[in-house]
Amino acid sequence: MKLTRHSLIPLTLLILSASGFAQDLPIPGVSPGRDVPNAHLSPDPATEYKVVFDFVMNDDNLDDPYPMLPLVARYVNTLADMGVPEENRKISIVMHRGSGLIGLNNDEFRARHDGKDNPNIELINQLHAAGVTFHLCGQGMISRGLEKSDLLDAIQVDYWALTTLIELGRQGYVKIGG
Repeated sequence: MKLTRHSLIPLTLLILSASGFAQDLPIPGVSPGRDVPNAHLSPDPATEYKVVFDFVMNDDNLDDPYPMLPLVARYVNTLADMGVPEENRKISIVMHRGSGLIGLNNDEFRARHDGKDNPNIELINQLHAAGVTFHLCGQGMISRGLEKSDLLDAIQVDYWALTTLIELGRQGYVKIGG
């Protein structure tokens, strides 16, 4: 197929409209899942999605965001893109073991990581603004000698990650990861 100036106009309009729509997604700059025509199961706007992501692994690469954060952002944007309203997107993240340090404010992160900036701050703040809740294991916080003031404002400290996972499961949240 040969592209002409006239055939490029509809293509350009499609790209511009798609990029304009993507700007309306909760997490800017993160693409939602791609369309799968005739998919057997797809997100349903009438369904309440209660999902808890269990972050447990250590992050050895301190130059990039924690590996699961972009996945959560893509999931949030996919639900929004598929028409699931914000009130039906109940997403939580439980941080414990090695993942708990992603929620440090930049000063504390630098002090603990050879002066490196925390690459997770922007994405955590965007996710929080989109309604995602962050739960930090209080037991892990104490064992690492952290104070609430060492954390980003988006981070909620719970008694214990195990308690949080059980309670969210009891409330109907589906656990992913861990």
